[in-house]
Amino acid sequence: MVTDDTKQYAVQKSEAEWKAQLSPAEFHVLRQAGTERPFVGEYTDTKTVGVYKCRACDAELFRSETKFDSHCGWPSFFAPLAEDRVEYIEDSTLGMKRVEVRCANCGSHLGHVFEGEGYGTPTDLRYCINSISLTLAPL
Repeated sequence: MVTDDTKQYAVQKSEAEWKAQLSPAEFHVLRQAGTERPFVGEYTDTKTVGVYKCRACDAELFRSETKFDSHCGWPSFFAPLAEDRVEYIEDSTLGMKRVEVRCANCGSHLGHVFEGEGYGTPTDLRYCINSISLTLAPL
């Protein structure tokens, strides 16, 4: 994962500390900007009411009220809990321009946000988030 080493996150850990805390798959996605395979994540189709938190630092990121069925293979949300909960990084890997979404509390990779895809949501945004980046706290 390309990180801004000058950015000071509220949660700071060494690579060894992250590896000790996270499973290899979680580390790959959260700390190395990997992507889980589509349609395998535990939250892709869940309808449970609750708050989705960063699996790495437990920061509250999304609410179930903003989750929608995009049928893309990953959980989709039309807005974060608050704009200060996530940060956006231009991502031009894989030969396309995308916007990466990271946790603003610890800098962990969550997924990407896409605009103008025609979903009937209030924001016309699709936050395409890896299930493995999240934990769900039911309400």
